Amino acid sequence: MYCSKCGTALTEGAAYCSGCGAPVVGATTAPPIPPNSAEPVHAATEPSDPTVRPTAAYAGFWLRCMALVIDSILLFIPFTFIVGFLAIGMGLSVAVQQIEPGESLEALTAALGSGFILAVLLIMIVGSGLYFAGLECSPLQGSLGKKMLGLYVTDTAGNRISFGRASGRFFAGKFVALGVPGLGIIYFILSCIFAGFTARKQALHDMIADCLVMRKL
Repeated sequence: MYCSKCGTALTEGAAYCSGCGAPVVGATTAPPIPPNSAEPVHAATEPSDPTVRPTAAYAGFWLRCMALVIDSILLFIPFTFIVGFLAIGMGLSVAVQQIEPGESLEALTAALGSGFILAVLLIMIVGSGLYFAGLECSPLQGSLGKKMLGLYVTDTAGNRISFGRASGRFFAGKFVALGVPGLGIIYFILSCIFAGFTARKQALHDMIADCLVMRKL
């Protein structure tokens, strides 16, 4: 017989436990398991879902192309006003109005003068560079066209890029397209086609600047 309180073995006929002094009431035939048993206690835990839903994916060619179309429309509006004021200031407003679609660079230079053509080209390059690089390094992490489609630009580690890296990305892509007539646009198209075939959907100018264009899911 054992004490039901402390588990001490009892002598037969004892009224009190010799170990703790408790009255012998409801003694057991086996010693109770002490409360500080070494047997481990397993706490029930809820199973965790190993599947983590991704929040972003690489942006493909067509989404990026659509974003560029939107940005081009947004830039065309202020660009038209700036070129118009420039033409008025240089006394070329009539010559500008007489330009027909498809005019060659030589014809434009003859009609407007090389100074005006260079000024327009400079406005396009500087304005576009500030627009794209400034927005891509900002908290928006992308141009307005990209933001409308849920796209944003990061480095290959997923971090926000600096103005220098954003400028390098612009100069490796859109600057060449604008600054090198004829061949520049071919290079830019080929650069963008890379986005449809590379593993991380990187265009050539993304690879040069070590950047990624991501799409929110």
